[in-house]
Amino acid sequence: MTDLRAPERAPDPTPRPSRPSRPSRPDGAGRRRPSGGGLFRAVWRWHFFASFVVVPVLLVLAVTGLIYLFRFELEPLLHPDLMKAEPTATQQIAQPYSAQLAAVQSAYPDATVVSLAEPREDGRSTVFSVELPDGEGRDVFVDPFAVEVLGSMDPDTTLSGTAVRLHADLMAGRVGDAVMELGACWAIVMAVTGYYLFLRGRRARRRRARRRLARSGRPGARLRARHGVVGAVVGVGLLTLLVSGLPWTGFWGAKVQQIATSQGSSLWSTDHGAVSDPVSTLDESLPHSHVQEAPWAQHKSEVPRSEVPEDGAKGVSVANVDTAVAVAEREGLRRPFTVALPSTDDGVFSVIGYAFDAPSDEQTVHVDRYGGGVVDTYGYDEYPALAKVVAQGIGLHEGRSLGLWSFWGAALMCLGIIASCVTGPLMWWRRRPRGRSSIGAPRGRMPLRSTPALLVGIVALGVLLPFFGLSLLVALLLDQLVLRRVPALAGWFDRPDRG
Repeated sequence: MTDLRAPERAPDPTPRPSRPSRPSRPDGAGRRRPSGGGLFRAVWRWHFFASFVVVPVLLVLAVTGLIYLFRFELEPLLHPDLMKAEPTATQQIAQPYSAQLAAVQSAYPDATVVSLAEPREDGRSTVFSVELPDGEGRDVFVDPFAVEVLGSMDPDTTLSGTAVRLHADLMAGRVGDAVMELGACWAIVMAVTGYYLFLRGRRARRRRARRRLARSGRPGARLRARHGVVGAVVGVGLLTLLVSGLPWTGFWGAKVQQIATSQGSSLWSTDHGAVSDPVSTLDESLPHSHVQEAPWAQHKSEVPRSEVPEDGAKGVSVANVDTAVAVAEREGLRRPFTVALPSTDDGVFSVIGYAFDAPSDEQTVHVDRYGGGVVDTYGYDEYPALAKVVAQGIGLHEGRSLGLWSFWGAALMCLGIIASCVTGPLMWWRRRPRGRSSIGAPRGRMPLRSTPALLVGIVALGVLLPFFGLSLLVALLLDQLVLRRVPALAGWFDRPDRG
């Protein structure tokens, strides 16, 4: 058989002239620029720029969320004169709620009492939520033993109330709500890209980890490794918190609720009569499925009403708040109760059972204010399917669905998010370019033409999260219309194809 291989050549003894070395430039212009392609660098670039929007928002959400988690431990320490009440030597038994209600009405004759919340545990005061003539809401605290009004405060001005308001919309109304929703949408993108970077760079980290740490123990390598590990652990919890919080947003949540309502469903409880927007931010008894305007408030379903007796009717027993509590206990609701008081002649007492640690236990009994009978009941089993999902998601979001496991899990998630928000910018600060007019962003271009699936995924995410899609379009337009035509800005933002 003929050998088709070419004969081996003898090595040429003549040395080849060496190429002259290029002079180094102080501004780094002579360095080899990284390729503009590559999914890894492109994902890293978007992860980097997303942090400018995400980090401030996540810091606010994590810190305020941590305060919210511990509000029932913090507030009694900050306001012991209002929230604590002990039996006295002469009075060991709590007095009827009707007597306590009368004390509140006597102390605030011009106010409308909206609801009362039973003491959560021994040694606590009863909380009455009232609305003043100017529309301001206040919590009035009553010693249940001495039937004495201890004082009142605006729940929005407490540490926990301020945290709740910052957590919702930065106390800036629709603008603040839009900023928080924008940050939450990009945080979802940042979490997904972070997982890609963590998994994609795993092999490289394994090869370099020992060499780097053994060579010089560089703090940058350690910091990057810790950031990646913390992010990998926190990422799943972060995505859960973000997705479960979207129903509260002013744009995404409102639009999805509108679509759900048009299909005969709802993200929230459609209870016919329960309060939909409680005055107090500190009432842990209320099921949080009532935070949005329900269909009954939009006159799309009938509200339970009491049977108003005719004038001069004989033998009609007029029920009171204690009657409503007794009826709810007979119906099997969990205590402590929250009781929404009737605001009209034909209104009802709406007794809401304690379901803070179990959304599936949410139950409301509506009691006739005259005869004391049950007008209607509504609970978790009657929720629309979407509302059941949202209720469970809110329970996880607030760290209350699985007892101490979800509580401490949510607390650790908040601490992990804070750590990620601190270590990320710190990594950039340590590796930032010095002596150059550049922000030091990774340089990579998304290979959308060669990866159709990636393009489809980005478009789908932009449709599902409109704030992400719109802001992405704005960023791309700025890149093409501004950065591309201004070399100084292109250099500052490390545009992949600049120059």
